[in-house]
Amino acid sequence: MPRAPEKTATGGAPDGERKGERIAKVMARAGLCSRREAERWIAEHRVAVDGEVLTTPAFLVTGASRITVDGVGIPQNEPVRMWRVNKPLGLLTTHKDPEGRPTLFEQLPKNMPRVISIGRLDINSEGLLLLTNDGEVARKLELPATGWTRRYRVRVHGRVDEDKLAALERGIEIEGIRYAGIRAALDRTQGANAWLTMALVEGKNREIRKVMEHLGLAVNRLIRTAYGPFQLGALGPGQVDEIPQKALAEQLGFKKVAPGAHSRRKK
Repeated sequence: MPRAPEKTATGGAPDGERKGERIAKVMARAGLCSRREAERWIAEHRVAVDGEVLTTPAFLVTGASRITVDGVGIPQNEPVRMWRVNKPLGLLTTHKDPEGRPTLFEQLPKNMPRVISIGRLDINSEGLLLLTNDGEVARKLELPATGWTRRYRVRVHGRVDEDKLAALERGIEIEGIRYAGIRAALDRTQGANAWLTMALVEGKNREIRKVMEHLGLAVNRLIRTAYGPFQLGALGPGQVDEIPQKALAEQLGFKKVAPGAHSRRKK
């Protein structure tokens, strides 16, 4: 069966060349949600374009379209911006927790726009987290195909076998899940604990903790120190630092960047 034509913001099928972009993509780029979440919101009749409540994500919009979610307009044509934050322990990387636990986004400065994280750190992990106002950028930079390396300092409890650490670079399969190569090295030992330096590209859910457990090691501290070209540096716990636009242009090749200043905010 041929695929039904996508509608445009004017309500009809597009004439000639395809015009506009899919609504879910525009919502994701605005930093509101992922594309999948946008499609779910549309199915829940929460999204409207020019006053018309959508019932399908197969809908094209243009820069002139007025998109609202729950009656509130979304940002349009916002320049790409990114921030570094040093995530403290005890905070979830989510906008809202059903159990009422504290989240990172609740702790951000009030004058920041709505942002989403590029990847996550679990509640017991700390260190560098990148934030952006552009959902499409976040999605792209999370993909292993982008090739950005995540670097960590990891404290483990147990006896470290350096040969097993070196073997991780060839990849490993645990309970049917294949993990790509991980570079791991022993830095020093402290009694029953040891500090490791680790680098990986995939960043699967709780990857480091699961791999270390497979080696008989218990992670009791995990600090992300770098994500791609961006470093944690001297950023203190809870501090937020907007990445300069020149750095974004150099590292990401974006043309649509904000002319704004670079400032550090200390909680």
